Amino acid sequence: MRIIFMGSGKLACPAVKALLQSRADEVLAVVTQPDRPSGRSQRLTSCPVKAFVQDRNVRVLTPERVSAPDVVEQLAGLKADLIVVADYGQFLKPDVLALPPKGCINIHPSLLPKYRGAAPIQWAIANGDRESGVTVMFINEQMDAGDIIAQEKYPIRDEDTAVTLEPVLAEVGASLLLRVLEDVRSGTVRRTPQDVSKVVLAPKLKKEDGRLDWVMPASELRNRIRGFVPWPGCFCEVPEGSGHMLRVLKADAVSGTGKPGTVIQIDPQGPVIACAERALRFVEVQPEGKKVMSGSAYLCGHKLMVGEILG
Repeated sequence: MRIIFMGSGKLACPAVKALLQSRADEVLAVVTQPDRPSGRSQRLTSCPVKAFVQDRNVRVLTPERVSAPDVVEQLAGLKADLIVVADYGQFLKPDVLALPPKGCINIHPSLLPKYRGAAPIQWAIANGDRESGVTVMFINEQMDAGDIIAQEKYPIRDEDTAVTLEPVLAEVGASLLLRVLEDVRSGTVRRTPQDVSKVVLAPKLKKEDGRLDWVMPASELRNRIRGFVPWPGCFCEVPEGSGHMLRVLKADAVSGTGKPGTVIQIDPQGPVIACAERALRFVEVQPEGKKVMSGSAYLCGHKLMVGEILG
């Protein structure tokens, strides 16, 4: 088949790699995001997909708006049979969706209809789910609402974070895509409408989502810390002088009681803070403007005392 691939983030790289290696399909073009300023220097930087394909023999398009009339005309001229999308970052409007005769399909890292939206991996971990997976579906005009073609489940381990789970699901998605393409070529694709009564949203994360709320149980805060790395990261205010922000990168839920937000123990492994249920021990932290360090190393250089209350 003649395929246009659209993707930008790391989640899309295994899928585009699989397509480029396929002998049964031809990738006519890879459509991805333009270079963006990045870091303190604001140097123009390519997204992961563009960086991955730039040395490969494939046409690369980087439109600001994929649904702009001139871009749609350019895509129409490629005469693709199918458009494959993964972690692209732009909505496809009807004029794009109508281009390929075999439709447009998307690789989504959740078991739809659960976790429709921009951050399915992060919210699955933050909510304490024990299972995630990948869905390949047809794209329609609503976000992540198209008919399901195939799904594959994958367990979430207790030590998993968004950083560790994403590359695994990316590989699962690439493998699932290749199996789906066999059905697309043979015309045996099965479509299963999503059950709208079971929809769960996974909205784009905001900085404030990372603020540690001590009136939540310790286990829930630990899950949020696991799910919200590297962005937005979880943080709290430590009462040192006028107060400074402390990023919490890793924590354990431990036994302990007290007023939520209160330091109840100075453990050799890190400070222990009371929550609504049990307590949270900081295992790995990053003080404002400093490097990542263990909870015990943090205590060596910061005078945190039992009874103090964190913001």
